[in-house]
Amino acid sequence: MLSLAWNRSVPAFLRPSLRRISRSSPKHASLSVLYNFPSRCAISTFNLHSLNHFRPHSLHFHFPPLSPSFSTTSSMCSIKPLQYPIAGRDESVVDNYHGVLISDPYRWLEDPDSEETKEFVDTQVKLTETVLQTCETREKFKGKLTELFNYPRYTPPFKRGDKYFYLHNTGLQAQDVLYVQDSLDGKPEVLLDPNELSEDGTVSLSSLNVSEDGSYLAYGLSGSGSDWVTIKVMRIEDRKIEPDTLSWVKFSGATWTHDGKGFFYSRFPPPKDGETSDAGTETHLNLNPELYYHFLGTDQSEDILCWKDPENPKHLFQADVTDDGKYLLLYTTESCDVVNKVYYLDLSALPDGLEGLRGGKDLLPFQKLVDNFEASYDTIANDDTVFTFLTNKDAPRYKVVRVDLREPSIWTDVVPESEKDVLESAHAVNSNQLLLNYLSDVKAVLQIRDLKTGSFQCQLPIDIGSVSDICARREDSTVFLKFTGFLTPGIIYQCDLKTEDPDLKIFREIVVPKFDRTKYQVDQVFVPSKDGTKIPIFIVAKKDILLDGSHPCLLYGYGGFNISITPSFSVSHIVLLEHLGAVCCIANIRGGGEYGEEWHKAGSLAKKQNCFDDFISAGEYLVSAGYTQPKKLAIEGASNGGLLVGACINQRPDLFGCALAHVGVMDVLRFHKFTIGHAWTSDYGCSDKEEEFHWQIKYSPLHNVRRPWEQSPDQPSQYPTTMILTADHDDRVVPLHSLKLLATMQYVLCTSLDSSPQTNPIIGRIERKAGHGGGLPTQKRIEMSADAYSFMAKVLAASWID
Repeated sequence: MLSLAWNRSVPAFLRPSLRRISRSSPKHASLSVLYNFPSRCAISTFNLHSLNHFRPHSLHFHFPPLSPSFSTTSSMCSIKPLQYPIAGRDESVVDNYHGVLISDPYRWLEDPDSEETKEFVDTQVKLTETVLQTCETREKFKGKLTELFNYPRYTPPFKRGDKYFYLHNTGLQAQDVLYVQDSLDGKPEVLLDPNELSEDGTVSLSSLNVSEDGSYLAYGLSGSGSDWVTIKVMRIEDRKIEPDTLSWVKFSGATWTHDGKGFFYSRFPPPKDGETSDAGTETHLNLNPELYYHFLGTDQSEDILCWKDPENPKHLFQADVTDDGKYLLLYTTESCDVVNKVYYLDLSALPDGLEGLRGGKDLLPFQKLVDNFEASYDTIANDDTVFTFLTNKDAPRYKVVRVDLREPSIWTDVVPESEKDVLESAHAVNSNQLLLNYLSDVKAVLQIRDLKTGSFQCQLPIDIGSVSDICARREDSTVFLKFTGFLTPGIIYQCDLKTEDPDLKIFREIVVPKFDRTKYQVDQVFVPSKDGTKIPIFIVAKKDILLDGSHPCLLYGYGGFNISITPSFSVSHIVLLEHLGAVCCIANIRGGGEYGEEWHKAGSLAKKQNCFDDFISAGEYLVSAGYTQPKKLAIEGASNGGLLVGACINQRPDLFGCALAHVGVMDVLRFHKFTIGHAWTSDYGCSDKEEEFHWQIKYSPLHNVRRPWEQSPDQPSQYPTTMILTADHDDRVVPLHSLKLLATMQYVLCTSLDSSPQTNPIIGRIERKAGHGGGLPTQKRIEMSADAYSFMAKVLAASWID
């Protein structure tokens, strides 16, 4: 399957992440695309046109000393001081957090349907447009992005029955199209084109699940980027759309039983009357999901309730059917922490099969294999009762283990934990082999091992970059996978494991016309953070640039939820490199998964400050090494990375010239009260607990906006020019986070003073009919990047180079 396997991926699509996260797994006939991101774990771009990250070619390694010496940033902004709209403040809204009184004067912005909120959004949109109209490079960015983005993109093919399936975008299509062919050499035919489902391209495919024999397709549709999904069914032979319609699905694909009669899926209770008039704009908590089985040709009301847990309303469930079709596995998670329970059911032991449960009220009689939240368990394969798992149990960098259901207390190691590298994924292939994907200093390594013994057989030769979308089942001797790098748009490799010396052969190479990768180089440096921990940074630039501090520089980071930000290709960053002479960088800070669970834990909960220290140290290094200077240094992050940007400009406003904060978690005291935010307490903690409140209040972006000129009167400075980006249908990190921070920054830094030293603009870009990043049509992606980067170019005084 091109799919989400449960543990390390399923929490990923709950995470506040812009990038979509997906682990390829051979266990299902599906391509589940549940967003993010940054993910972790390998980053898989189902929507093939991610503009948010970039990728590698040649790498040079060195370990430089860090000795920052720089002056405070001064404004280079050529935008005239703005007249900000005055937003009403309700000073009566004060919360008592364990004896500490916290004012929340913009609480009214938490109601997306109020006229006051709509007016605030409208005025901010108009203000931002007036600013963007002054950005001379805006149309140049649009034109160049449109030109370079017009290249064909593909996912690797996966096989079900006697057919192959893959996604393809000719270049500027709003959404990727699903194709089917009878053989790898057969004529491709369009199976499902989501571009025909809406005039503006805002209806997207969120999941694709093909039945075992290749007869039926269950596909999920999402509107305007919302996490809400409606599952439909197509008969593949004649493309007939069946009447089956399953609503209020979220964080779930479809898992077919091998008889092809139906599939398992999970959904939430429908919203109560009046809770939402436009799915995706509501903010109420997502609680009490339930697992169902749907028989083809029946109404959703007749679906069999398989599992629920009303005593634990925040728990989420995912079903998985084993390769042999015999067992149903139930995975339960309670948050985004990489831990889960595992229950199992022998489907063949049901007296009358699943049909015998119609109309009944009893839940499925699962047996408990793992009944605690101490570690993650992700099924790789089974031979009857003997199961092989990928786990982090006593192995923060993961290992492969085996257990017999008949002796559930005896677990044995098959592939021990690596001393340094992180085992990102494991696939059973070619009957008796394991394909292992490791992450070694944030670069992919592929190994083939024996499935039974775990013994090493060979390492597949691969360039420096990222591997995603590994497509193969245990029965398949041919594996397909996708490789990408900062300077490699994409190569789909085919590997025949039947050969004595398996090798990767190019099945399809993705080429961007007019892009010459030989003009650029990628360096990886390891920079000491505040506490001495070495932080990897990828630096992408033109070859032989002078380190004279003159270059505009973009630094990107995430740092959370065990998500690894690995090398990836970005058209927008190529435009920055080529036409602004910019330097583009990724800091692999703590909180991510780049070095396993210990690296993740070192940047979460009470240690969250390490993320900000790491990112600030990365910025200081780029200045001290001569790549840039503070007034030319821009920072960018999305979701948890938006929080990162918000916290860093609060803590070090002097270090940056521009900040781009996308869909960020800005109110860290109240995130758990909206949609799926309760799942993020595993990384942030919860303000309901006194100790955790005291962690959060120190860095929450909304609660730490200060006037820097008052903090350090002897070194007058101001906040960097800032753009806060959000979208009206973001039901992952709801827009109120960005709106409240925007109102707070404009008030504290600007409108509350008769004459403010804050002349750098603080604006918000609010996208309509869009969500957290998933399903965004190509044209909207281009426009968003053009707006953000032309704004950045103007305030950094970066000239366009033809």
